[in-house]
Amino acid sequence: MSVINQVIEKVKRVDPGQKEFHQAVTEVLETLEPTVKRHPEFVKAGIYERIIEPDRTLMFRVPWVDDKGNVQVNRGFRIQFNNAIGPYKGGLRFHPSVNLSIIKFLGFEQIFKNSLTTLPMGGAKGGADFDPKGKSDGEVMRFCQSFMRELFRHIGAEVDVPAGDIGVGGREIGYLFGYYKKIRNEHTGVLTGKGLEYGGSLIRPEATGYGAVYFAAEMLATRGLDFNNKIVAVSGAGNVAQYAIEKANQMGGKVITVCDSSATIIDDKGIDPDKCCYVMDLKNVKRGRISEYAEKYKASCYDGKNVWDVIREQGIKVDIALPCATQNEIDGANAQALVNNGCICVAEGANMPSTPEAVKIFQDNKILFGPGKAANAGGVSTSGLEMSQNSMKLSWTREEVDKRLLLIMKSIHKSCMDAAEAYGRKDDYVTGANIAGFIKVAKAMLAYGIV
Repeated sequence: MSVINQVIEKVKRVDPGQKEFHQAVTEVLETLEPTVKRHPEFVKAGIYERIIEPDRTLMFRVPWVDDKGNVQVNRGFRIQFNNAIGPYKGGLRFHPSVNLSIIKFLGFEQIFKNSLTTLPMGGAKGGADFDPKGKSDGEVMRFCQSFMRELFRHIGAEVDVPAGDIGVGGREIGYLFGYYKKIRNEHTGVLTGKGLEYGGSLIRPEATGYGAVYFAAEMLATRGLDFNNKIVAVSGAGNVAQYAIEKANQMGGKVITVCDSSATIIDDKGIDPDKCCYVMDLKNVKRGRISEYAEKYKASCYDGKNVWDVIREQGIKVDIALPCATQNEIDGANAQALVNNGCICVAEGANMPSTPEAVKIFQDNKILFGPGKAANAGGVSTSGLEMSQNSMKLSWTREEVDKRLLLIMKSIHKSCMDAAEAYGRKDDYVTGANIAGFIKVAKAMLAYGIV
């Protein structure tokens, strides 16, 4: 049995039931097989065994009081996975589905994503099984303050810098940062995604969505194609999806889908800039349901279904797919439907939104496929740029940050292509992203000795 298979089997044995973590580890390590023979020093130093073990796993109780005076209790997490190339960096997710397996898979993926950005950031992730939906601002504030009462002792501008993720937007970051600032009596760049008024960066809200589109554009360019007049399917209705729609529109694409956890919208006329602004107001300000879009614009609404199920069932033509919702949203049947319906490019705006079966179908059919750790790295890249601005006590213009983001996404694309070719898997973005991200971290771990 190869070293890689031994490590995968060990993970499944010592971490039973953590299916998302198993999936992420298997997907990454299987593509690292070509590195084993070329780098025997990694095997000797146990790099493959060490990189799948978090530096530390934090789990803690989060008690808070709701508006009725009742005490509620949630579970909080922070997985500080690997800081070989810089301070721990990764978002916080507040969602009922959050558990140890999901946070570990996200933290593990973050190691390689952050490595690809060229910025000095290690991998981490955190969150809680708290659902901000339907909660008042006061309830969300009290939860965030209780969460930070434990988290503050484990983070810092040069130690671990959390950010937002699903369920953690500008409101939540504000409450978290405000409480950290109060109890530590310091104003540092300990969180990213902050408001512009207190140390945030321009383009940060847009960065993940913009970056996914920039990466897709780079992939398309390898075949002499672009977004112009292409039909684009986007899943989700949160931060990533909103700005993926905005940037796809700017590049000449026609976006026809948007969804949230309750329904999918199909708008054959296209979600133009005005409609995109409506979605942003609906979700960010009014915190409404996406079905209200259908009522306003007379679009088709499919309750209880995700975008990819609707595309499969309705046989809708799609040129470019941008999954921006959550993990494993595209299964094998959905992937085959996209292929059958003319899809030429998939760029993952979410983390691991395609199942292993779906990825294989995309690759077997020569679909341009950008995995999340590469395609959605724009968010953490701009978080890194926010950290840089905080360290230097200055702010860059919108144009400057956007320019740097575009250059980083181009660099990530080139790194993926170069690594894939160097290790005998030309044009395989999955292998290229994993190897390019891994090699940098592995060399740093090797330099430190056995620590």
